[in-house]
Amino acid sequence: MAAAQRRQPGLKWPNEVPLVPDFPIVDAHVHIYDPRRLSYPWMAPFPELDGPHLPANYDRLTAGVDIEAMVFVEVDVAPGAHLAEVEFVQDQSRTEPRLRAVVASLPLESGRAVEADLAAYSLFPLARGVRRLIERHDREPGWCLRDDFVAGVKLLPRFGFTFDLCVFHAQLAEATELVRRCPEVSFVLDHIGKPGIRAGLWEPWASEVRAIAACPNVCCKISGVVTEADHASWTEAQAAPYIAHAIDCFGFDRVMFGGDWPVSELATRYSRWVALVDAVTSKASSAERRKLFRDNAVAFYRL
Repeated sequence: MAAAQRRQPGLKWPNEVPLVPDFPIVDAHVHIYDPRRLSYPWMAPFPELDGPHLPANYDRLTAGVDIEAMVFVEVDVAPGAHLAEVEFVQDQSRTEPRLRAVVASLPLESGRAVEADLAAYSLFPLARGVRRLIERHDREPGWCLRDDFVAGVKLLPRFGFTFDLCVFHAQLAEATELVRRCPEVSFVLDHIGKPGIRAGLWEPWASEVRAIAACPNVCCKISGVVTEADHASWTEAQAAPYIAHAIDCFGFDRVMFGGDWPVSELATRYSRWVALVDAVTSKASSAERRKLFRDNAVAFYRL
């Protein structure tokens, strides 16, 4: 895949010829929420996001893409409402059978005290993983390496839960150390580590992605990439090298597609994002592309 970092002759970008996989895909990163039901204080500066985003909206905005299943990922709900968010999504799944897994936010920083929350969460049929937004603590160096947080993460395998790593690129080294300290935990790196595409930064992100990929207990979501570029002016040629590098580092056995809807709508149409990933991987084998767009998410989240 290293060669895919350069635009290859004959490779059609999505704005030239629409491309989508010719099989149903699994979206490993979807946000479903309703601010009328639960509070999301962080959304106030984002009017495009601060409103109901439900399965019906997702259907309308993903038209043209055949989606077999979805993984809900927590939406940074107000403190104390993390289990209420899970209950909300579990309710949504009754009328949206493609919602097959939940990745919840739990206060892992409380250390062993989080065990009661983990036990309560484990009773939900769709419970598969946990995410606690490390990116929120980007001005607190070493936050995810604090003893209590590490202790909380280490509890996850007891309940069969995975952990989604959501970090800014400057936090990748700390995330790698967390992964090394928790070898029994299955991790997935969200949004390829949020590289500084807008500023044109390549290093140290590229080296640090390769370092975290060297840990066998971590996978990577090819998700949320273009939202790290300029929302109004990004191009496929600008974003493609970052996608290709992440796939090259992790290999097709440890990557999975994510739409990051509706956050992705700040920068792109859903079909354009799918088409970009499809174009970058157009020279991969059919089996490799199925791993990326479907099979790896099915296995990782036990769909």
